[in-house]
Amino acid sequence: MTDTSRPKIAVVGGGTGLPVLLRGLKNLPVELSAIVTVADDGGSSGRLREEMEIPPPGDVRNVIAALSDQEPLIIEMFQHRFNSNSELSGHSLGNLILAALTSITGDFVHAIQEMSRVLNVRGHVLPAANQCVVLNAEMEDGSIVSGESKIPESGKAVKRVFLTPEPIKPLKETIQVIREADLIVLGPGSLYTSILPNLLVPGIGEEICEAKAKKVYICNLMTQPGETLDFSASDHIQALYSHMDCSFIDLILVNNEPIPTHLKYRYQEEQARPVVFDVENLANLGIEVIAEEIVSLDKGLVRHDTEKVAQILYSLIEKE
Repeated sequence: MTDTSRPKIAVVGGGTGLPVLLRGLKNLPVELSAIVTVADDGGSSGRLREEMEIPPPGDVRNVIAALSDQEPLIIEMFQHRFNSNSELSGHSLGNLILAALTSITGDFVHAIQEMSRVLNVRGHVLPAANQCVVLNAEMEDGSIVSGESKIPESGKAVKRVFLTPEPIKPLKETIQVIREADLIVLGPGSLYTSILPNLLVPGIGEEICEAKAKKVYICNLMTQPGETLDFSASDHIQALYSHMDCSFIDLILVNNEPIPTHLKYRYQEEQARPVVFDVENLANLGIEVIAEEIVSLDKGLVRHDTEKVAQILYSLIEKE
């Protein structure tokens, strides 16, 4: 990083966690790149993926919306989901536009670039792969579950996840972003279905392991039924390490603010509970722990406070 350039942050993830984080980071003086999973196979994305044989656009759409500087009404229109008795029901307009642009340009990445330009996106949005991939899970009982949406529904403990079909190639731009990053951020997001699918694309996980940038893992606030039931913070890290066969996390950001009792009861009905942040085990793994009050309880949902997390991440770069 030079005095004349803005620091570069690469964020890896998907699902609902990635857009939340990006909304805070986009307002900082950084060059931002989001590496987004393409393993989704449910809902509108899954239908378009199957019918048009394109990578699922849903996670990419949400990231584009989060990083856009367009008028709120334009973003609301882009995110609008049709609710009718027609074939449009369940589709979001943004998914349909990305599918149309992919058909017009013949390339999903090109479609993302054009949509990013139209919506004045701050930063770069990069799919983990420019092709359809299938996320598979080997469960603890030895059975195989195929499909990102089906893994949490299986009711079984996950042993490992893997991608098919082979070969899967990463984008050159994604590799370059990882190599040039001053900070690499993983999470927050579903461990097995949002974060690991990116790292399992050949080349991406290896590049992150070897990257000179500091690697930060933003640990989830709550466990997830079907994925991380009863997982502690160190369990999340161990799962990442076992898939990558390397120890690559330098810092972990955890919450030290109590979750209100009434919300814990509400989440308990969904078989979710606050993640236990076992600081001693994390320290034994050689990871620096940053514990802060980073919870937002807006609308009764336990989420990361995007502004606080963004400022903490930016302070890590300033220290460098």
